[in-house]
Amino acid sequence: MPDFDRTKWDAKYADADFAPREPSTVLISLAKYLPRQGKAIDVAGGAGRNAIWLAQRGLDVTIADVSSVGLALAAARAQEAGVNLTTLCTDLEEEPFPTGPWDVIVSVRYLQRPLFAVYPQVLAPGGKLVAIQPTKSNLQRHEKPPADFLLRDGELPQLIQGLEIIHYAEGWLADGRHDAVLVATK
Repeated sequence: MPDFDRTKWDAKYADADFAPREPSTVLISLAKYLPRQGKAIDVAGGAGRNAIWLAQRGLDVTIADVSSVGLALAAARAQEAGVNLTTLCTDLEEEPFPTGPWDVIVSVRYLQRPLFAVYPQVLAPGGKLVAIQPTKSNLQRHEKPPADFLLRDGELPQLIQGLEIIHYAEGWLADGRHDAVLVATK
């Protein structure tokens, strides 16, 4: 990721009001698929809204993000919530994916297609991948994220190799976006 992207996200997270505190409603709706113990990683988790929710459920959570400012905000919010998070400042477009094995990988609104080939390699046996990503249909109601950061309609299941898909939905979902939502297991 170019440095200007890191700078952009650092500037956004400098305004703590920019980053919502509440976890994704869609992620919460998938709770029945997720374990309550083990190691989890929140991919490009920003200020930690989803990572904190996972930690409150009993998981040992690492949050990986390019923004040190976002990670500092996540750590402060986790402390306020009475949970521990491990923060990892990393550029997931340039650096190797954090070593697993992971019992849960959560990716919400972060599209880096090459990572879908990595996820099966770093998931523990029985581990779960949760991916929630807007599709191009989202542009019918929202101008952001732009098309380059959106899945084609129906694309997400095609990105999954070596995992068993146990839940898939696509449409206008609880967070108000046209999302593709997938839970897969190793």
